[in-house]
Amino acid sequence: MKNILVVGGAGYIGSHTVKALNKAGYTPVVFDNLSSGHKEAVAGSKLITGELADKEQLVQVLKEENITAVMHFAGKIDAAESVHKPLEYLKANCFDGVSLLLAMQACGVKNIIFSSTAAVYGDAEKLPITEDAPKQPTNPYGLSKLLFEEVLQYYEQQAQLRYVSLRYFNAAGADMEGELGDDHASKTHLITSAILTALGDREKLKLFGTDYPTPDGTCIRDYIHVDDLAEAHVLALDYLLKNNQSAIFNLGSENGFSNKQVIEAVKEISGVDFTVEEVARRKGDPAALLASAQAAREVLGWKVRHSDLETIIRSAYNWQKNHPEGYQPSA
Repeated sequence: MKNILVVGGAGYIGSHTVKALNKAGYTPVVFDNLSSGHKEAVAGSKLITGELADKEQLVQVLKEENITAVMHFAGKIDAAESVHKPLEYLKANCFDGVSLLLAMQACGVKNIIFSSTAAVYGDAEKLPITEDAPKQPTNPYGLSKLLFEEVLQYYEQQAQLRYVSLRYFNAAGADMEGELGDDHASKTHLITSAILTALGDREKLKLFGTDYPTPDGTCIRDYIHVDDLAEAHVLALDYLLKNNQSAIFNLGSENGFSNKQVIEAVKEISGVDFTVEEVARRKGDPAALLASAQAAREVLGWKVRHSDLETIIRSAYNWQKNHPEGYQPSA
């Protein structure tokens, strides 16, 4: 069995991928500072608590655990927050990641899968967005991810590193088996926020911006089920270990839904007509993001299985309803 270091593996997408790695016959070793992740989400795998910026600890872990490849999920993910805290995002999502690369270089570990984002594209000139589209991020979150992708390219040239960068569109939903879900500390994503409002945890849902150049005036996003994302990571790892060749892939459902459509779908599935407050746009939000995932289909053999909007919302709704306090602390 191959040991895979999953940095940030106790978080939302990371934990779903850890489960998928176990099913695929890999041995994931989770490295996480638990600032937003949960040890309960990776209870069946080895968990090492540590900081991404701690190169010496990473070197020790890479050596002691006989790591074959790294999956890098750690970082900050709130695009709106990044506008107000740009330096924090640049540090967490780019600079701290360099210590991971230095540790890998010191230990001769050559393979990494990077959790990137469609935010690197910004306001796209053409939809659907392909991997060669212009990169013009509209917020520091997208910039921080793009900069780390560029760092990976330099390391490939200088240190024979091989990487796959996966540019997610909007991760959503919950484990189809009901074990895992979105228990991120901030819980600012639209679907999660709408579900929490439907469940009565929040008084109302804020709808940011109704004057975008879209059919109903609200942002359009491409939502991808977290289980489909997890499967893509396993396929990307298989590809990297077999071909020893770097690549970049978009991961999306190739279907776009407006914020209003998402809200109405949550209301229908929950049966709750909750209050929605229309407020001004958030700075840094592109009008529309819609993926072309053709490359992932053709090269990785990836197929979306759970990424229709109803399945995404229903799986997330069921998990939040069954886990009102999120992951319960261990006794």
